[in-house]
Amino acid sequence: MLPRDELLKPVENRETLAKILDRAEEALRTWEITQTDFLSPPELFEAQGLFKRLTELQIVAWGGYPQAERQRLAIARSDLPLEVEQVQVAALEVAGNFLFDTASHRDFLGSMLGTGLVREKTGDILVLGERGAQVLVVPELVEFLELNLTQVRSVPVKTRAIELNELRVQAPKTKQMTTVEASLRLDAIASAGFGMSRSKMAGLISGGDVRVNWKDITQPSYSVSSGDLIAIRGKGRLEVGDVSITKKQRYRVALTRFR
Repeated sequence: MLPRDELLKPVENRETLAKILDRAEEALRTWEITQTDFLSPPELFEAQGLFKRLTELQIVAWGGYPQAERQRLAIARSDLPLEVEQVQVAALEVAGNFLFDTASHRDFLGSMLGTGLVREKTGDILVLGERGAQVLVVPELVEFLELNLTQVRSVPVKTRAIELNELRVQAPKTKQMTTVEASLRLDAIASAGFGMSRSKMAGLISGGDVRVNWKDITQPSYSVSSGDLIAIRGKGRLEVGDVSITKKQRYRVALTRFR
C-alpha cells in the first residue's frame, strides 16, 4: 500500500490526487496499466510531483496533441513498458454554421456538460470560429456525444469522431529572451519577461494575479528557479530556463514567453 496520508498532506487538489492514488494502487496490485480522467494543469503538476516520490511506479501524460493543457495520465509499474500511445484520448468534430451566432469555449463546454457528462471526461476544446470546434474526450464517450450533442447555443451541430491527426492545432507563439538580474526574485524575473515595470509587477503579484507552477504566489520576493512556469491572468505564461552566474555575480536567466 502507498503512504497516502504522507503523499496527500502537501497537495492542494486533494480529492483529485486521492483518486489518482487509487489508480496507482490498482496498477501495483493488478500489474495492469491504469488511467486517470483528464487533469487540469494544476492537478497534473501536483500529480507529476507526487509520482517522483514513487519509484515503483511510472507515468506518461497525453492530451491528444503536444501542447494540450488538459491531459490524462497512464500509470504502470516501473518494470513494465509504458508509452504515450497507451494513453487513450479520442477526438470529435462539432460542426455547424456559427457565422451569425458565434460560440465560445464556454458555450461548447456548456453544451457538452448539458448532455450529462462531467468535466473530468473532457480534455481541451479547440474553437474553430464560424466552423465549430474540435474536442478531446475519453474514448467511451464518443458514441454518446455523437448521438446527444446536437446543438450549441442556437446552432444545430453534427458531432462525429475524427482522428487525432485531424486536429487543427495552432502552435503557441513564443518569444525567447535573456535577462541579467541581481536576484531570482519573482517580481524581477517576471517584470523582465512580461516587459513591464517592477513596481507594476509587484502590484500584480500582491493582488493575487500571478501563479508559479499553478500555485498562487503573493510575495514579490518569492525566489524562482529553472523550470518554473509563471502565469499572469490575461497576459500569458513565462517559462524560466537555464540560470547561470555572471562574472559580476549576477544571474543570467533564459526566458520563454508564451502568448
